[in-house]
Amino acid sequence: MACFIVFEGGDGSGKSTQARSLFRRLRRRRVKVLRTHEPGGTPLGQALRRLLKSGEAMTPISELMLFEAARAQLVQQVIKPFLDQGGVVIADRFTSSTVAYQGYGRGLDRELIERLDREATGGLEPDLTVFLDLPVEVALARKAGGPGDNFDDAPLDFHRRIHRGYSALAASDPEGWLVLDGRRPPEEISRQIWARVETII
Repeated sequence: MACFIVFEGGDGSGKSTQARSLFRRLRRRRVKVLRTHEPGGTPLGQALRRLLKSGEAMTPISELMLFEAARAQLVQQVIKPFLDQGGVVIADRFTSSTVAYQGYGRGLDRELIERLDREATGGLEPDLTVFLDLPVEVALARKAGGPGDNFDDAPLDFHRRIHRGYSALAASDPEGWLVLDGRRPPEEISRQIWARVETII
């Protein structure tokens, strides 16, 4: 059964760790599964990722367009073909990241973002979005000392707006979102995710 699962949350929330954990669990059960990430997952996406993470100053609208270009390529070249073959796709970030970061964080128009997202994805939506909810200060402390970028180095209020955005998105779709406390032990979080995933695949 084709299934699209997305992991969301601020940097340092543990979403990449949990995406890998779920991928390995599904592989052990011989499920046809693919793990990818945004921006990236294709040669074009990786090139755009390097640009977006370079620290080079860019306008919010330029940032948005680059993310959408990477997403359009990823959906058409990787995600949709794999789902069409009946596989499970696990993505580290998808459209909700753009709403949270460029909408709530940068202040861009939500209708514009949603319109571009529909064009980039062809209307594709996750079957489940896992939000690892972590206080902003805790997430930033986890990232401290690492290489910064346009997002890590942004003011604290930027990250707080992103967190509010994620919380609002999760609250608007409680059936489609699984909200977990990112402060819990990783093994416990993995078990909670698997309990939900088992019900949909």
